[in-house]
Amino acid sequence: MATRSGNVGSEQTNAQEQMVAGSAWMTAGSIFSRILGAVYIIPWSIWFGTFFLQGNALYGKGYNIYSFFLIAAIAGVPSAIAKQVAHYNALNEYGISRKLYGRGLVIAIGTGIVIAALLFFGAPLFTGGDPHLVPVLHSLAWAILIIPTMSLTRGYFQGFQQMAPSAISQFVEQLARVIYMLVTAFLIMRVWKGSWVTAVSQSTLAAAIGALCGLLILGVYYWRRRRYFHSLVRQSDNALVVPAKQLYKEIIAQAVPFVVLGAGITIFQLIDQYTFAPIMHAAGNYSAAYLNDLFALFGVNANKIIMITISLASALAITVVPLLSEAYTRGNQQEISGQLTNAFLMFEFIMLPSALGMSAVARPLNIVFYGHAQEALGASVLAFSSYLSIILGLYTVVSALMQGISQNRRAVKYFLVGTVVKFVVQWPLVYFLGTFGPLVATGLGFLVTCYLIIHSLNYQFGINYVTIAKRTNGILLASLITFGLARIVVVLGGTFLGDSRVMSFIVVAVAALVGGYFYVYTTLRSRLADEVLGHRAAVIRHLLRIR
Repeated sequence: MATRSGNVGSEQTNAQEQMVAGSAWMTAGSIFSRILGAVYIIPWSIWFGTFFLQGNALYGKGYNIYSFFLIAAIAGVPSAIAKQVAHYNALNEYGISRKLYGRGLVIAIGTGIVIAALLFFGAPLFTGGDPHLVPVLHSLAWAILIIPTMSLTRGYFQGFQQMAPSAISQFVEQLARVIYMLVTAFLIMRVWKGSWVTAVSQSTLAAAIGALCGLLILGVYYWRRRRYFHSLVRQSDNALVVPAKQLYKEIIAQAVPFVVLGAGITIFQLIDQYTFAPIMHAAGNYSAAYLNDLFALFGVNANKIIMITISLASALAITVVPLLSEAYTRGNQQEISGQLTNAFLMFEFIMLPSALGMSAVARPLNIVFYGHAQEALGASVLAFSSYLSIILGLYTVVSALMQGISQNRRAVKYFLVGTVVKFVVQWPLVYFLGTFGPLVATGLGFLVTCYLIIHSLNYQFGINYVTIAKRTNGILLASLITFGLARIVVVLGGTFLGDSRVMSFIVVAVAALVGGYFYVYTTLRSRLADEVLGHRAAVIRHLLRIR
């Protein structure tokens, strides 16, 4: 019995270390990509000048539609592949994993072609009456031809717990995209004095340029590691024979729920995009341009920044799925319960200080990215959205947890309940709260979904709430003090340095350093980080010379 307990403890420790290592790579890739995807807006907004809010609204509307089509094109196949590859790898059936990747590639290429054609030729049907959206959607369709194959290959690497290729390709993809966006925006708007619609269209075409570069990076990684993959296939048990037809069925059965759940945030954004203006027209006599500006504030500007913190949760979610799938395949209930508890703790450890810290610096941060256009309202929306990001990040994690234990249908059902809540409260909240209405409605919808999923996970596997509550107290206290320190820096900075873009950047940087250092130092010194990150916390503590 003692030996068995030791084995279980060893398995849980190893799983936690895998989760931390994988999360580190995926978090780094996601956060650097998101930062790049947000920082470009500073020169971009300057070069667009008075057309910035209109251009950003058009960019955001195009990307919302594109994101939905992209999720349909990818069809959840990458995450499904990662899950199924991990499942067969746990059974030492690496040959089937390779066949699974090949069959998934056929599906990804086929759906990419079909969905790209649908978006390109059907663009006028999805504009909601805005003709400027047509060239934007045409340019985005090209990315859909490439991204499914790229995402599928990332899923294959993730199934082997190899997160570095995904993270690095993600960063390269974003870097190439941003460079193309900025070069074309500068040439069109400042050198050639061209149309802002043309500039936005080229900025969205950058998605295809970035995807191509990301795919090339993955190809290089696969080529370098091909002997390793081949050796695993040769050492497989080959005890299972899975026909191609069954592989296709497994991919599709696993992928469809990933489509719905993966598109969750995008679906809510599309609800806002198509209902906000009609509801506001009913509430008052507002011009279309003014409502476009408001939509840009909450649906694009704030969303672009909070996705930096939400990407942290997304990185964790991607890491958890194959690990949970392996534990579920082995039928190890105790390991599943431990991983669920670790996942929630890691989510809190990362998300709470990030979201509270962002809300503390909302005003200067908003000025850094967007200048003084609608400054007061923009800062308030960003602060509120920062709190909302905790719920959105939690949804990203818990939906991935349900998929990791093959509770796909139940997760979709709970998401649909949350969507109904969003629809029911959308009209009265937008009518009475205006710009904040869609955000409150989104928070309520996802909160219901998260509650239902967490309740289900606890009922089936048991979540160690005592451990979570104990750790949460320390994380929350450190996060609140971090928030307070950042706020003090913001108030003092605003008083003595002013609110220009450069001064605001200095204030944000100092606030982030002061608050971030306090949080890192406190959690490492108190050993709270050890209980979440494992032995790696000791390594970090040694590097930072904290006793």
